[in-house]
Amino acid sequence: MAEAGSLPTGFGELEVLAVGVVLLVEALAGLSLNGLTIFSFCTSPELRTPSHLLVLSLALADSGVSLNALAAATASLLRRWPYGSGGCQAHGFQGFAAALASICGSAAIAWGRYHHYCTRSRLAWRTAASLVLFVWLSSAFWAALPLLGWGHYDYEPLGTCCSLGYARGSRNFTSFLFVMAFFNFLLPLFITVTSYRLMEQKRGRTRTPQVNTTLPARTLLLGWGPYALLHLCAALAGTARIPPRLQVVPALIAKMVPTVNAVNYALGSGIWQRLSLQRSGWDSAQGATRVLR
Repeated sequence: MAEAGSLPTGFGELEVLAVGVVLLVEALAGLSLNGLTIFSFCTSPELRTPSHLLVLSLALADSGVSLNALAAATASLLRRWPYGSGGCQAHGFQGFAAALASICGSAAIAWGRYHHYCTRSRLAWRTAASLVLFVWLSSAFWAALPLLGWGHYDYEPLGTCCSLGYARGSRNFTSFLFVMAFFNFLLPLFITVTSYRLMEQKRGRTRTPQVNTTLPARTLLLGWGPYALLHLCAALAGTARIPPRLQVVPALIAKMVPTVNAVNYALGSGIWQRLSLQRSGWDSAQGATRVLR
């Protein structure tokens, strides 16, 4: 961690400022777009369906990722971590839990869409609520394990953000990484790819309603894959050969995922359009009221 008034090792003044600005833009974009999704769900009764509940859960998870980015942006602009070691552990837990909920939430949406388009049966409220509950409990469980001694949270190379520590490359970290990555990255990615591939096959035969079947899997792979690759390299070969500047890049890429998810799922599901139509209806009703008066 950089001392107050000093720059982190391997970084220049402009680089630290650039990272802070990028994180700030990503955080504000993610919070704004996912906040719009949450607001739409809360104000539009038509959106309160089991399928949209999964999208709402993903929006909440991505908002958590963006809040984590906002704290990191503030620290980066200050050039130091102002929240102490306890704050580092809390920041690491919150960010890791939100990230896992985002990854698993995307897989839950993929399965929900497969269930709808391939089985032609509506997703039940009980099933959707169970999926959401499982996603959040599972994410909290895995995020709590580093606090209990399996894995650990530590400062990232810039010293202004805390996440799953990988610099030590110990057996403890390696065992946690491989087990966690299987259940929280590879398995959700497999579910996502398989669900949308089956939907593609079904759509080829029956021309079911159009949904984007490629972007969700690409977002998981390209958004969180660099983070997974960085941790894998750290576990197998250490971080001595990885420049500090390069170690920061996966975090910046991952913080873009909430914005991409919001555009894909909320815009693709018609959530924002529904809010726009509702506002148009309100405006029309108010105009009619003024005429009558």
